[in-house]
Amino acid sequence: MKILLFGIAKDIIGGNILDWELSQSEQTSSQLLEELKVKYPELSKLRSIALAVNGEHADGTEKVTSNDEVALIPPMSGG
Repeated sequence: MKILLFGIAKDIIGGNILDWELSQSEQTSSQLLEELKVKYPELSKLRSIALAVNGEHADGTEKVTSNDEVALIPPMSGG
């Protein structure tokens, strides 16, 4: 699976795209986010992280597969 990274998430993980192998054949987007937080603990310090699966906002209940494209979108800052 490809995970697209933006903002501080890109800095934490160290690149624009992360190739990720799912730990289970059937997994939800929220389970994926929890696994990412375990591997990259700095992600847990962010106030919120939004996910998109195949270009659609994810609420955490979507099933993800190895063929999906996920975007990890941290909170935006600026003014």
